[in-house]
Amino acid sequence: MTAPRSVLVVGESLAGTTAARHLRTLGHTGPLTIIGAEEHGAYSRPPLSKAVLKDPAADDTLGLALDGLDADVIRSPAVTADTRHRTVTTADGRQVGYDALIIATGAGARRLAAPGQRGELVLRTLDDARQLRARLARAGSAIVVGAGFLGMEVASACAARGIPVTVVDADRPLERILGDHLSAEITARAAAHGIRFIQATGFATLTGDPVSGVALPDGTELTADLVVTCAGEVPCTGWLTGTGLADRLGVGIDHACATTVPGVFAAGDVTYLRGDGTRPDRRAPFWSNAVAQGRTAAASALGLAAPGPPQDDYFWTEVAGLTVKIVGRLPLLGEPTTVQGSVADGRALLTWTHADGTSTAVAYGMRKPVAALRALAATSLPPSP
Repeated sequence: MTAPRSVLVVGESLAGTTAARHLRTLGHTGPLTIIGAEEHGAYSRPPLSKAVLKDPAADDTLGLALDGLDADVIRSPAVTADTRHRTVTTADGRQVGYDALIIATGAGARRLAAPGQRGELVLRTLDDARQLRARLARAGSAIVVGAGFLGMEVASACAARGIPVTVVDADRPLERILGDHLSAEITARAAAHGIRFIQATGFATLTGDPVSGVALPDGTELTADLVVTCAGEVPCTGWLTGTGLADRLGVGIDHACATTVPGVFAAGDVTYLRGDGTRPDRRAPFWSNAVAQGRTAAASALGLAAPGPPQDDYFWTEVAGLTVKIVGRLPLLGEPTTVQGSVADGRALLTWTHADGTSTAVAYGMRKPVAALRALAATSLPPSP
């Protein structure tokens, strides 16, 4: 192994901390620097919309330890990068050099507020979760804009507190991800738990200053004590302006997590996998992919073979008290190939076999180890002729 003299990880995210740990695991003994933007340091984000919204004690369980890494940690955001001279400059004026750079700055919440419109609530950081939790404690009604994983988890937190909540989206809950079959069941379950859903005919806009409601394309206006935007994410690439590394989708990477600039790699929510003629460019901002890409980026930065593919199709969510775990490609189209148990009863094991022979396994309200789901997805029946 010919290791770079120094490795710089920009982003104290799950992908960034995974990359840093894996660098040391792989034998990198040279200088390692991590640049982070949050005063709280590294922490896990999936619990923010689940445990943290329910219990303040969960705040102290999120940390991603950097102990034993012998890394120089700088908690000041990166503001510019010079790939020609291999330096990154932070907001406090420090200029950090590198031989290999791993970009792991993640993504921020997509916002819908108009310029200057105050009071929009989102959920992306620990501070966001704390603010939302405090607002939930005194809210009498709520609106959630967005019916994806995050939106339905926030709506579930509202319903668990007895807060009437309305979810607004152009598609039914989780339909773009889980398909018609499971979306219909999840919509019915959510309704039974007090989560109302309105399917808009187009984009909704926030009303009030500060934000106090949502205007739908048909002219309907909804108001509530609490309005939360859960409309996706925006890759954090502003500090890469002028480098040619980023575009509207984020930082493009190949299967080695390499960018188009030599010596620069990327991992996590800031990235997208570049298409190769057989598949389109693909963003997949999920926890499991951040871990897989962090490991791959570390290996590539050291000139080693990747430990596995830079993606891991494992997803999980909680909706109205029901846990859904998924292993395999999304979205899910049509009816499942096999069903064990009853989706209507909230306890089922399902598989979908895709046209190319790959499979997806779903544990719907059923306790099933991820390893067992992976085995099921790998051994599902081939598609019918």
